[in-house]
Amino acid sequence: MQLSKASKRKHIHTRRIECLGYERDDGLWDIEGQITDTKTYSFENEDRGKVEIGEPVHNMLVRLTVDDNLIIQKAEAITTFSPFNICPKISNTVETLRGLKISTGFTKSVKERIGGTSGCTHITQLITGPLATTAYQTITPLLFARKKKRRGLGKPSIIDTCYGWAANGPIVKRIWPKYFNKTQK
Repeated sequence: MQLSKASKRKHIHTRRIECLGYERDDGLWDIEGQITDTKTYSFENEDRGKVEIGEPVHNMLVRLTVDDNLIIQKAEAITTFSPFNICPKISNTVETLRGLKISTGFTKSVKERIGGTSGCTHITQLITGPLATTAYQTITPLLFARKKKRRGLGKPSIIDTCYGWAANGPIVKRIWPKYFNKTQK
C-alpha cells in the first residue's frame, strides 16, 4: 500500500530522527536518539554565517539511561548544530529528568521540567516521542521473555495500550485468549 500520488512539489526540508536501544552490562539500558534538520537550500544565519545546503540547521543527541522499570537514572544531551549560539547552553537541563518514569503522564512531566524556555523544543520532542517509545520497545519485550522463562505470566501490560492490543480485539484473542474480553468496549 502506498500514499496517493503527490502533486507537483519541491523538496524543502528534511528531519531525520534515529533512535537506538542498548542493553548495558550493568543491567541498565541506554536509549539514544538524534534529531537532525536540513534544508535543500543555502541561507544566511546571523549567528552561524552561511548555512549550506544539507548542513544541519539542528542536530541534537540525547541519551537516557533507564532501569528495568523505565525509570530514568541519567539523562544527557548535546547540541552540535543550532540556529543560535545560545542553544547548546540549555542542553544540560535534561539532567532534571532523573527519576521520571516513562509511563502515563511522562510527556507532561518532561514538559514541566524542560519545556518552554527551560529547554529545547527539539530535545523535548525527541525525548517525549521517539525516545520514550524506543525505551519501551527495547526493554519490554526482553523483560517479558525473561519473565516468561522464569515463571508463568500475569496479564501482559501491553493489553489495552492501543487499538491493536485491545482486550476485545483479534490480536489479544489469538495470542492471549485467557485475557480476551469480548464484553469490553
